[in-house]
Amino acid sequence: MKRDIATAEGNAVALVGIYEISKILGATLDLERALRDVLNVLSSYLSMHHGVVIIAADADDEPELAVSVGFPQDSAALLPHRALKKVISTGMAVVVADAADEPILADYAGAGEVLEDETVSFLCVPVKATERTLGALAVQRTSGPADRQRFEHDVRFLNMVATMIGQAVALHRRIAADRRHLLEQNARVAKMADLRPVVPVQGLEDIIGGSPAMRDVFAQVQQAAPAKVTVLLRGESGTGKEMVARAIHILSPRAKKPFVKVNCAALSETLLESELFGHERGAFTGATQERKGRFELAHGGTLFLDEIGEISAAFQAKLLRVLQEGEFERVGGTRTLKVDVRLVAATNRNLEEAVSKGDFRADLYYRINVVPIRLPALRERPSDIPLLAAHFLGRFNAENGSGLAFADDALKALQRCFFPGNVRELENCVCRTATMVRGEVIRDSDLFCHKEACLSSALWYRGGKPPVPAAPPAPPPPPEPAAPPPAEQSDAAPGNAALSERDTLVAAMEKAGWVQAKAARLLGLTPRQIGYALKKHGVEVRQF
Repeated sequence: MKRDIATAEGNAVALVGIYEISKILGATLDLERALRDVLNVLSSYLSMHHGVVIIAADADDEPELAVSVGFPQDSAALLPHRALKKVISTGMAVVVADAADEPILADYAGAGEVLEDETVSFLCVPVKATERTLGALAVQRTSGPADRQRFEHDVRFLNMVATMIGQAVALHRRIAADRRHLLEQNARVAKMADLRPVVPVQGLEDIIGGSPAMRDVFAQVQQAAPAKVTVLLRGESGTGKEMVARAIHILSPRAKKPFVKVNCAALSETLLESELFGHERGAFTGATQERKGRFELAHGGTLFLDEIGEISAAFQAKLLRVLQEGEFERVGGTRTLKVDVRLVAATNRNLEEAVSKGDFRADLYYRINVVPIRLPALRERPSDIPLLAAHFLGRFNAENGSGLAFADDALKALQRCFFPGNVRELENCVCRTATMVRGEVIRDSDLFCHKEACLSSALWYRGGKPPVPAAPPAPPPPPEPAAPPPAEQSDAAPGNAALSERDTLVAAMEKAGWVQAKAARLLGLTPRQIGYALKKHGVEVRQF
């Protein structure tokens, strides 16, 4: 009876240990740190004194990775090298109740203090993935006669842990190989892009830009589109990720099949599940009829998941299954459906940081980050701003029957803007200005950033970055006529005093972000006095 209770308690502890280790291996991209944390968990669950994980290299005597805990620093000589090599070469576990009786552990057995009634036990199991031995996991602990019956249980536990480690190692190796291949592919694409003339390509006509940054994007899109691989579009909001996703679909062999898009951030977890997977009649209140999900609707075509970084942890697991297996069940249904869908995902989040924090599953990250394409922010390609502005103004003219045009100074002013909202913000800026302008030509002074009405730029500035780079300084105004100086004062004194006052005024305005009321408080004046001083010294107020 006591033995049954002890066995049940041991199984419960093992399950908790497996759960903790699975969280560790799935929460970081740093394999060495993960393995060290796994050994620390084992030290708690197995009363382990020493522990080591060796990952063998493919074609070298030196291991690819060796992680140990419980040893002094620089203790490579204390590791059980002979036993580890035996397990790696044979793929069989080595379990020794008393290490002092095992020749291959003769040097290792003395690596710890042992009480009179205790012996040093050694357990080592192979780390495998798909029947291939990748390394070995070994633990050493002291044990008495009553602990011998736990060996079988502990070996099973270690084998499960070793299997999980093997899967993690295999996954990291695949990712590393894919990364090397991708870097080589990107290098070839970059070389081809330098030789390729910039000509309109079907599917890319609506994406405007001739800057080097956009030419790189065009080359990557054309290279990736024909292959059935998942593409992850990275970039800030408003950079045109949806247009690039559509271009990838048009340039792919799936162009005649559906292109279906879903904004993951716009739906709750429950609605997103129903939207993507569909639901059966009666699955929930209001489900009066069967409804196909977006995966089914996109069968044979392309599914674009925008803002994929915003989905919940629970839904990430459900999405991972359909991406890996290509199958799912509708909400409220039991029938498994299979689909053939090419996925294009997009995000403006730092997914690597989200993975490290545990907010985004590492296995889902690896699944979607096959071919990443970064879309540059508009401020990184200022040479494209005149082209985009002219395009948006031309569309406005066609829709409203007008004939507006940009003056050169207006286009130059737009090129100096940071545009935190990127292309979307530029389009809004053009439409807003074209709607409110008087006359047929849009000039620099007509832009809303000069009228304290550019709300996006104001938000950008409050975030700590200036919305518009400082324009070239205007030439100083001619000196004002001064009253005749007293006899004891030189003729230059009034001019120097006026210049000093002007500099103080400008410095206060810059410190206050060109807010007159704030500058007045800094100088101990009233806003009316500040306004008078600005006019007096000919200081042009900068509007943000």
